Amino acid sequence: MAVLLLSATACTSESAAGSPPGFPPGNVANDPISTTKSADPNVAAPRLGPASAVDAGAVLEEFKGRGMVEHMEALQRVADDNDGNRASGTSGYEDSARYVEDQLRAAGYTPVRQEFTHRIDDKRVKTFNILADTEGSTENTIVVGGHLDSVEDGPGINDNASGVAAVLETARWMKETGIKPVNRVRFAFWGAEEDDLDGSRHYVDELSAAEVRRTALYLNVDMAASPNGVRSIHDGDGSDFEEAGPKGSQEIEDVLFRFFEDNSLPAETTPFDGGSDYEPFLRAGIPGGGLFTGDVESKTKAQVQAYGGSAGKDLDSCYHRACDTISNTNAELLKEMSAALAYATATYALAARD
Repeated sequence: MAVLLLSATACTSESAAGSPPGFPPGNVANDPISTTKSADPNVAAPRLGPASAVDAGAVLEEFKGRGMVEHMEALQRVADDNDGNRASGTSGYEDSARYVEDQLRAAGYTPVRQEFTHRIDDKRVKTFNILADTEGSTENTIVVGGHLDSVEDGPGINDNASGVAAVLETARWMKETGIKPVNRVRFAFWGAEEDDLDGSRHYVDELSAAEVRRTALYLNVDMAASPNGVRSIHDGDGSDFEEAGPKGSQEIEDVLFRFFEDNSLPAETTPFDGGSDYEPFLRAGIPGGGLFTGDVESKTKAQVQAYGGSAGKDLDSCYHRACDTISNTNAELLKEMSAALAYATATYALAARD
């Protein structure tokens, strides 16, 4: 299926990561529910100019039939075979990585491991991120990521095999549809997020000042299939919560809201509270945004009206627990959130520089 393009312009953001050592060049939001956050699509953020907009409806229809659930099932089997978890530095993490790498290679990518060490209690543990690039200009790289590791107490299927599935299927979709990115997309699968965001922090710390400037933006997905979940987007300008992202983050929020609005799906904002892999990017001054379906917050009556589900119950009652299994996921919500990620990724990948 080819990506359907419209004549409308796309909101885009400012300036693309270079190559880390060894890499080849090339939270619930506010009530009431908001569906009116989209900016004028003719307003472009600094450094990237107007581009043809991707057809949001066509992307959603495509992702209704894609294999995100199969990826989660595969990572569930990995956990089952490895003491019930996929924690960074364990055999479960290694097997998770091999699965992701095999999927990327089959799609035509060349995944590379970015190794690092981090501390768990009093021990130094060696682990790695997985990075895979598209074609496109390195002057405006879009980094799209989610963490691959689980906690030690469970298999981490919503947190965050669901995000891995969304990123992985976005990468596969871009190859299969023949999208030719103007700007390079770097797909990232982070290690050691559950140990203090160590994988994404290492990645950002290894960037030179020039590489930071060439990083256009970061898109994060962490928990995309919460069983009692909501559709939430990080609050780029801080208008709904206290923390705003760097300049350009509002445009990311607008692009994601536009996807949901075009598909008549309610969505809301969620804060940048420092709890996921966007944080090192924001601290480096890189615009950020992303998607989240919720963890331990209770669902409100207004949210039930918008999304269905059960009021007064956690969005994900199995957060960081052994019960975070494949049965702890919402497949329909995952399809919508994965499509939103793909829409935003393609919109920025095709954006022309001023």
